[in-house]
Amino acid sequence: MKVFQTLFEKRTKRVIGLMSGTSADGVDAALVEICGHGLSTQINLIAFDSFPFDTELRARIFKLFDPETSSVDEICQMNFLLGEKFAESALLLAEKARISIDSVDLIGCHGQTIHHLPPQIGTPHIPSTLQIGEAAVIAHRTGIPTIEDFRVADVAAGGQGAPLVPYVDFLLFRQADRTIALQNVGGISNVTLIPAGANAHDVLGSDTGPGNMLIDAVIEIVTHGEQTYDKSGEFAAQGHANETLLKVWLQDPFLHLAPPKTTGRETYGKQFAKKAREEANTREVSPQDLVATVTEFTARTIHNHYKRFLFPHHSIDEICVSGGGTYNLTLMKRLKKLFNPTPVLSSDSHGIPSDGKEALAFAILANEAIHGHQAGLPQVTGAVEPKVLGKFVPA
Repeated sequence: MKVFQTLFEKRTKRVIGLMSGTSADGVDAALVEICGHGLSTQINLIAFDSFPFDTELRARIFKLFDPETSSVDEICQMNFLLGEKFAESALLLAEKARISIDSVDLIGCHGQTIHHLPPQIGTPHIPSTLQIGEAAVIAHRTGIPTIEDFRVADVAAGGQGAPLVPYVDFLLFRQADRTIALQNVGGISNVTLIPAGANAHDVLGSDTGPGNMLIDAVIEIVTHGEQTYDKSGEFAAQGHANETLLKVWLQDPFLHLAPPKTTGRETYGKQFAKKAREEANTREVSPQDLVATVTEFTARTIHNHYKRFLFPHHSIDEICVSGGGTYNLTLMKRLKKLFNPTPVLSSDSHGIPSDGKEALAFAILANEAIHGHQAGLPQVTGAVEPKVLGKFVPA
């Protein structure tokens, strides 16, 4: 295909990365100039912005997460509607950057995960995953070739299909003499560990447990929908974590599984939040204390993952945090205290916006796909072999 060959031969490309995470609060969009590919990759972030979903659209997305409120008809329509929203975000970002959309070479879009059923011992389901936000719509509306569906090749090869960012973390953050952990706190939390002097097969990665998703769900319950997230962690800061509840929640089976492992809304979504609220009511735990407790739960699940699976084998020089969780000051304060004396910094300290890192990652993954690089890491996902990630749709 000529357009594919043209992109393959172009050394420097302008690529837009699009991402809507498990929190489903909007589209993160990053416009990046990428020079080279693989180990020669160099980037220049030109623009980044977030385009929130309106209340009605977000509510429709959340209905898709629940088998009792979703339907084939609604999934079909939302696939195209979200394709329009992703395309609109790409066009708005180009306008913000004061460039013509025609000067963009490629779009990489993660889509919106509505269900994720990775391989797991003892479960009867067929391993599968579904992201929507039709790439053909994005390519048509923008006129830009689009790569989407990054998870499916890895799941088809027996992998978890996540996390997908560790390969990108390796390209951007590897250091000859320092071991660095990249901790993302999005809806779900995940970590990439890059040992000093690492090759790609040395990189480790895994979901660690809940991130903002559980905190958001509990906030929405206790404020009766008036708040959808804990701004700056202010609500949690008014309460105190309940150790009895924490003791129960920290026995959750996922937290004790060895990597590779992934999780999502099916485990730490509204059902967990509703149960947490019921348990809190039984113990007469106040709303502030409940939010403080789920915030502490998130911090401890991250720290416990390191204690169980990373610290016994690696001395970590720095923990670099990204994702919306960096804006939760109460959560960040707890992480810094738990990990002391290991420095806990934001990815902004490396010149990458903490809330834009994943959108940037999908721009890079799209570039890697064009060049046929296998960005799936079997030691991270559990796949039987590495795969080129993504499906290509010409404009």
